Amino acid sequence: MEWIYDIKDPIWQTVVGSLIIFVIIIIVTRIIGLRSFAKFTAYDFAFTVAIGSIISSTLTSSTSITHGAVAITSLLVLTLISSYLQKKIPKFSALISNKPILLMDGNTILYNNLKYSRIEKSQLIAKLREANVLDFNQVEAVVLESTGDISVLHKTKDGIELNKQLLDGVRKTP
Repeated sequence: MEWIYDIKDPIWQTVVGSLIIFVIIIIVTRIIGLRSFAKFTAYDFAFTVAIGSIISSTLTSSTSITHGAVAITSLLVLTLISSYLQKKIPKFSALISNKPILLMDGNTILYNNLKYSRIEKSQLIAKLREANVLDFNQVEAVVLESTGDISVLHKTKDGIELNKQLLDGVRKTP
């Protein structure tokens, strides 16, 4: 029955270990930057890696199924608590998630923001091509999102102004 639960392996260590690993992954991901794991926030990446690691450990090592289940449950509860805290405490959200940053303001490339974000000008230009931009004057703004995606906002021919709410929370400087 040790494959289900081994009495010599305290469950509290699994819960604490899961929490510590999760926090370490978030910190390292925040330090490395947004483009490291495109389509993921640092939090999403940490959660995905931690769950995958727990499943792997449970299936391929001496970790019991009970400990694996407790670790996964701990992470899911942590996600629930974190989601609640992000809604209630904006500074907590800023602590675990990268804020979007402006890469182009109108037709002006913001080179300091590119450097800070570890985005090459050639990558920005490629994204503009993907967004069917024919001339920099067509660009209203380019934003590196918290997921690592790059959003291109176009100017319109009919003179519709950019709703400033679309840039709420976007940093203009690093």
